[in-house]
Amino acid sequence: MGIADQFKDKAQDLADQAKQKAGQGKDEAQERSSKGRDRNRDQQQHGSDASTGLRDRAQDATDQARERFDR
Repeated sequence: MGIADQFKDKAQDLADQAKQKAGQGKDEAQERSSKGRDRNRDQQQHGSDASTGLRDRAQDATDQARERFDR
């Protein structure tokens, strides 16, 4: 095997590794995107309940602070 063949083999190995890494990156990006969509869907389904609860708690805290201030 000559030196030129060794460089060709190394270049091919590096190209294959780059393709694998690119494929892995795409897979990871798709997985993150899928999780984000699932999270958004959950928030939309349950978000109104959760935000209403938070809003109520914030209003209660505001009311309590005003009562203390008025004393």
